[in-house]
Amino acid sequence: MEHGQASKTAMRVAMRRAAHQMIDRPLVLDDASAVKIVAPLLALGGHNYEIKRSKHAVSKAFRSYMVGRSRYSEDELARAVECGVRQYVVLGAGLDTFGCRNAHPDLQVYEVDFPATQQWKRDLLQRAGIAVPANLHFVPADFDSMDLPDALGAAGFDRNRPAFFSWLGVTMYLTLGGFRRIMAAIGSGPGGSAVSFDFLMPREALPACEQITLDGLAKRVAAAGEPLTLLLAEEEIARECRQAGFERWEFLDAAALNRRYFAGRTDGLGLVPGAARLATAWK
Repeated sequence: MEHGQASKTAMRVAMRRAAHQMIDRPLVLDDASAVKIVAPLLALGGHNYEIKRSKHAVSKAFRSYMVGRSRYSEDELARAVECGVRQYVVLGAGLDTFGCRNAHPDLQVYEVDFPATQQWKRDLLQRAGIAVPANLHFVPADFDSMDLPDALGAAGFDRNRPAFFSWLGVTMYLTLGGFRRIMAAIGSGPGGSAVSFDFLMPREALPACEQITLDGLAKRVAAAGEPLTLLLAEEEIARECRQAGFERWEFLDAAALNRRYFAGRTDGLGLVPGAARLATAWK
């Protein structure tokens, strides 16, 4: 992402989440606010390609992944809340709306993102008539250079209490050093802390058909000014988790997500095999 500019990929993710609310039944992710927040973008024209192409196989696959990964992360958050966690950090929040539809009144939500993206989001929320609740805190930061504990602490985050972190759609745009700094910061937290994130497998670890899919994605995001920079295999992620201080972790591929969230559907919604993986690591 170019500094000083809002994220273009964040807009595309939001459009796909909104399209899911408008088109698909049953819902995998119930997020009515997603439609409200993108309404001004649709009114401008030129941004509603996801709605127009909603039945296209590629469009369905991307939409399935976007809502599937959010549902997975929010399910893991709910389990953490049941275990007493009361702090939730959304790293690279983009236009995610959880903080505005948070069903846990005593859960403090901290959104970490580039200042330009956060201002853009605030403007869209205001235009949509969506109020920012008192337990939602915006934390401006640059992932490749920030000190995460200090940035969160300035917003009221208590580093002595466990927290759940969601880190979706970010790792593949970082340097390895930036990734390690964030993992180490989360891993240094107290017991009960956890992080859910997604990552992309390297090209050489994929079969030929999935290499083509990855190549297409790389070309698309590079054209948007946000090129892929970090691709790691599962064994590399496991090593990074261990070195960062996590005790256990899990990985989910497309097949696992389909079994969990898309089984029995008759509308063709579901993930296709690809480079993307979801992970959760626990302290």
